[in-house]
Amino acid sequence: MIPEHQNHVVTTIETIPPETITASPTLLQRIKKVFNRELLLTLALGQVLSLLICGIGLTSKYLADDFHANTPVFQSFLNYILLFLVYTTTLAVRQGEENLLAILKRRWWKYMILGLIDIEANYLVIKAYQYTTLTSVQLLDCFVIPVVLLLSWFFLLVRYKAVHFVGVGVCLLGIGCMVGADVLVGRQQGLGDHKLLGDLLVLAGATLYGISNVCEEFIVKNLSRVEFLGMMGLFGSFFSGIQLAIMEHKELLKVAWDWQIGFLYIGFSACMFGLYSFMPVVIKRTSATAVNLSLLTADLYSLFCGLFLFQYKFSGLYLLSFFIIVLGLVLYSSSSTYVAQDPRVYKQFRNAGGAAMDTPTTGPMEPSVTYTSLGQEIEEEPRIRVA
Repeated sequence: MIPEHQNHVVTTIETIPPETITASPTLLQRIKKVFNRELLLTLALGQVLSLLICGIGLTSKYLADDFHANTPVFQSFLNYILLFLVYTTTLAVRQGEENLLAILKRRWWKYMILGLIDIEANYLVIKAYQYTTLTSVQLLDCFVIPVVLLLSWFFLLVRYKAVHFVGVGVCLLGIGCMVGADVLVGRQQGLGDHKLLGDLLVLAGATLYGISNVCEEFIVKNLSRVEFLGMMGLFGSFFSGIQLAIMEHKELLKVAWDWQIGFLYIGFSACMFGLYSFMPVVIKRTSATAVNLSLLTADLYSLFCGLFLFQYKFSGLYLLSFFIIVLGLVLYSSSSTYVAQDPRVYKQFRNAGGAAMDTPTTGPMEPSVTYTSLGQEIEEEPRIRVA
């Protein structure tokens, strides 16, 4: 027999007016939810990175084709020097645990390896243009995306949904359209005598780019952007300077220096410095995967500039590929990624070389799960923590 106070509760629940029940969202509401301010801002930031890469490509092309200055290591060296002057010196004047010496004492060898990876990634992809076709570089350079996906899955513990894989597939389809347009208009620059060697260089460079981007995402989200850029400036300038002295000192002496070449080097360095400084900001808001998908449009911006500067032939497939890539970005960005984060991952990097302070060493570690998103999915996927 039900007590009187429980009977009152049941009656109250049964007499709730039907008009108080929230109606399911309409199609228009779902569209507004996907295309929110956060998503549009994220897409815009990704395109800023693509425009910076476009500037890097244009200045490099002018230097190589018009002035015969084939100095990829020297160009990277200028960027690392700028990073050193701005960010490494910033770390040097800081106090406490964020000081340059304190960081080097705990994890110098990890940043040394990461600096070498970043240097060689830039060098291998630029070097590949001497041996293979532009079409092959565009296709094989996309190998960075599956590398980032796999590394994010195993090391950052990111868990993707079906819509993310669909978005990546649509973006790669857009690249396929762009390559098809290149074939139709006969834009096959860069064909060399050792195409297989060039293709292998692109794959190796894309793999190193993927490793560098995933490490960058981990550092900027768990440590700091200034620390990452300061360490890249320190080790990048040191090792690229050594590589420059060994491999490119003769090429550098052949450069016919004048104000035009100087202006192109300055333009290249400014775009590269802007890319390195701004990319961690975008990665912290989104992810390494989302940033690499956004960068797929960089080749199209270079093409559109080339229509006026280098008299490239136009094809409607270029516009189609641009919209397909943007559609893929929207699909990828429309849903959050699931992150299962183990506290040991952060502790292992942060406290390397020192005593563990944040987490007890005895007993099982308790994982946590969070949701990260390019957009805001508050209703369906709230930010949660499971202990």
